[in-house]
Amino acid sequence: MALATRIADKAGLLGSIVAAMGCASCFPALASLGAAIGLGFLTRWEGLFITTLIPLFALLALAANALGWFSHRQVYRLVLGLIGPLLVLSAALLMRFAHLATAPLLYVGLTFMLVVSVWDLVSPSVRPCAVPASESSAKG
Repeated sequence: MALATRIADKAGLLGSIVAAMGCASCFPALASLGAAIGLGFLTRWEGLFITTLIPLFALLALAANALGWFSHRQVYRLVLGLIGPLLVLSAALLMRFAHLATAPLLYVGLTFMLVVSVWDLVSPSVRPCAVPASESSAKG
């Protein structure tokens, strides 16, 4: 399960970034980067990206990070892993339903997702070992 959650986390990050790169009017900084690497053809599906793909990939990354907690049981990794997808999801939903300009919120969320994903690649989580009560009382 740990490998599946790590792959799903990276897929959620990559999908969110690529979907945001296709939205020229909503996220001009990412769209210009996307056009520079040849993703300019994605602008015709901008509505689909905003309404469906960005929230879907953010939910995938959110679920992967939440399920990853069962593997590593580290609360700080769980909290840091959930912040980015929650920011991206709230930016996409606020843009869709409240028609607010939420590009800065999305940029912060994507950056947070990227930093946490790189951190996870560089320093994979290890489940802490539990010391039984009988062993800890015998040492003292």
